[in-house]
Amino acid sequence: MPAPLYWKSKILLAKIETTYGLDSAPTGALNAILATEVKIQPMEGNDVSRDLELPYLGGQGTIPTELHAKLSFRVELAPSGTAGTAPGWGVLMRACGCAQVVSVGTNVVYNPISTNHESVTIHLWIDTTRYVMRGTRGTAKIMVGANGIPYLEFSFTGLFSAPAETARVVPTLTAFQKPQAGSTANTPTFSINSVAFVMRSFTLDLKNAVEPRFLIGAEQILITQREEEVETVVEAQPLTAFNPFTLAQNQTTVPVVLAHGTGAGRISTLSMPAAQVQRLQGLESAQDIKEWPLRLAPLPVTGNDQWTLTLT
Repeated sequence: MPAPLYWKSKILLAKIETTYGLDSAPTGALNAILATEVKIQPMEGNDVSRDLELPYLGGQGTIPTELHAKLSFRVELAPSGTAGTAPGWGVLMRACGCAQVVSVGTNVVYNPISTNHESVTIHLWIDTTRYVMRGTRGTAKIMVGANGIPYLEFSFTGLFSAPAETARVVPTLTAFQKPQAGSTANTPTFSINSVAFVMRSFTLDLKNAVEPRFLIGAEQILITQREEEVETVVEAQPLTAFNPFTLAQNQTTVPVVLAHGTGAGRISTLSMPAAQVQRLQGLESAQDIKEWPLRLAPLPVTGNDQWTLTLT
């Protein structure tokens, strides 16, 4: 009887592709990803019926088409520990339609871009079986909450390759630092329109439209649009201090700043210069304290500047 394959035994690698769709051959020493909540749909696509006309009743055979794979996981939001050094998860942001600008010894900055989106090859071992996704692009959420680990949540789509039993590599995960939990001490800045808020949770969803496009002569995974959205739950304030109803009615854009982490090389600052306040669709109560579930839409000012994530 063969031994079972263990679900928790995983190795995840990701490397930028020089040529789209060509396996960039990530290695355990340089390209390992420390992730959690890994989920894979290894053979997505369509089943096209042959629709044969036969002299008897019965099922029809199908042909699999538009084969691709989907993968989702979370990575802890923690910079590299050294200012001006890209974190191990930087490659994943690049595959989500973001530029990575490194100023050695100073900072690393991520911002959205509209053209020349990079792609990655992903190798995932679950026990001894390796799944390979080429030409992979995706979208992400940046999430910070009170008393919890801040995360980057990724959802990727890649070209299909047949899984195989392949010798496992040894991953080096030293590029990933321990995170700091969301707290008053570790998250010193959160403001909307320069008004400081007591915050329960915050999510920036990049909302990239990731489209498999399979034509004769070209099979690709494309990012065709994005429309970022912020959702945050905060303690309500007097309307004289912050009036979300008037701001939404007037289609007002406001700056949003969230800084998380303390110590050199461990600070992540998310800035949005012009986030439009959306309708407040309800009120919430927690421990009998009134809270606002706010929604904001980060808008570009000059283009590709609706948000920046700066690591210092």
